Amino acid sequence: MRITENRIEEKIILRIEGRIDTNSSAQLQTKILQAFQKSKHLELDFEKTDYITSAGLRALLIGQKTAASKGGSMKLFHVCPMIMNVFNMSGFAKILTIEP
Repeated sequence: MRITENRIEEKIILRIEGRIDTNSSAQLQTKILQAFQKSKHLELDFEKTDYITSAGLRALLIGQKTAASKGGSMKLFHVCPMIMNVFNMSGFAKILTIEP
């Protein structure tokens, strides 16, 4: 997995490429927490992500809780149908802010 970071005004955008699994979820979690140290608003671009496991879901949940505790926001966009299906089945679609 590869993560690139861009800052646009008051928000940070993390572009995630590759699979989010047991081996890469710790890297995602670290990047999310580091981003929240710089800004209260985070966006995750899933355009080049096609797979996520429960370990990845945990990293996103920690990110969502961090956003809430800081009075900020975390938004996902460009989520492919397969990952959206995982979010729907796990109930994460109700927890996360997901835009087309």
